Amino acid sequence: MPVLTRLIPSPVSVDITAGALNNLAGLLADQRISSSGRLAMAISCGSGAALRERVTPALPGADWFEVDGGTIDAAVQLADSMRSGHYDAVVGLGGGKIIDVAKYAAARVGLPMVAVATNLSHDGICSPVSTLDNDAGRGSYGVPTPIALVIDLDVIRHAPVRYVRSGIGDAVSNLSAIADWELSHRETGEQIDGLAAAMARQAGEAVLRHPGDCADDAFLTVLAEALVLSGIAMSIAGHTRPSSGACHEISHALDLLYPKRSAPHGEQVGLGAAFAMHLRGEPDHCGLIAEVLRRHGLPVLPDDIGFSADEFVTAVAFAPRTRPGRYTILEHLDLTTDQIRDQYADYVKTIGS
Repeated sequence: MPVLTRLIPSPVSVDITAGALNNLAGLLADQRISSSGRLAMAISCGSGAALRERVTPALPGADWFEVDGGTIDAAVQLADSMRSGHYDAVVGLGGGKIIDVAKYAAARVGLPMVAVATNLSHDGICSPVSTLDNDAGRGSYGVPTPIALVIDLDVIRHAPVRYVRSGIGDAVSNLSAIADWELSHRETGEQIDGLAAAMARQAGEAVLRHPGDCADDAFLTVLAEALVLSGIAMSIAGHTRPSSGACHEISHALDLLYPKRSAPHGEQVGLGAAFAMHLRGEPDHCGLIAEVLRRHGLPVLPDDIGFSADEFVTAVAFAPRTRPGRYTILEHLDLTTDQIRDQYADYVKTIGS
């Protein structure tokens, strides 16, 4: 009888604990990622640079590369700088931008990549996607999933709380993304990967239902695990569908239309998820998401992050153009600008101003 199974791309090691950073060298050697210690350490100029002095003594064979910004040019430059180093692996130490840069650069030179996250701002820490700024605005690039992931809760607790809360919005938005995937399955016949959908849904539900907050290690662990599972769900599906729907289209539209004013990704997709649930005619789900976002200090109205109602309506109208070919509640309803404005007024009534 044949064995029916599939290989799931996922990290060989995931360490989400207080003090995890202290064991980085041991993890790399024990997992045979870099038994020689020849590492390219890509760090941000902020949180990564602040931790360099702490990590350096344990990694005497590492070379350090400071990366300024999350751009495609920075990623290409990092890759070019690493080509002659004969490294075993690339380690991205910092926030979401440096991890995305390191993932892309590692893929370009054919090295495994280890993600060491200093905040929990979004699910890119373990996803097969690098989101990088380019001349056209911002692009998503397919890359291998990190071979290992380290999240030190002691480090996360000292991160700017806004960039930890942001991850809550990204995790919760999975619920909207899965609803869009199921809608597309019913309306267009798009295939759903049940395992990927289940993982992404449970990741979102775990964060949505948890009573703790960002001062609570138990909650931070659940949030970190949810972001990891979201990334693995995307790897299983082979695309971003498990974690990206109308919520992300709205966020991409805000980024493109107002590039100098856009808020952290997780804040925008959380708001987008609450509004998308309203468009689906699910006031209870919309209200619950809005309630949880508010409890964690996240935006539920565009003016919470500096956008007017008219600007938000414009972004929602523009949103389907950010992901051509993707079918969500926005494409399904195909609302006019005036209809979106009416829906937004109803949304405000539903969640309370």
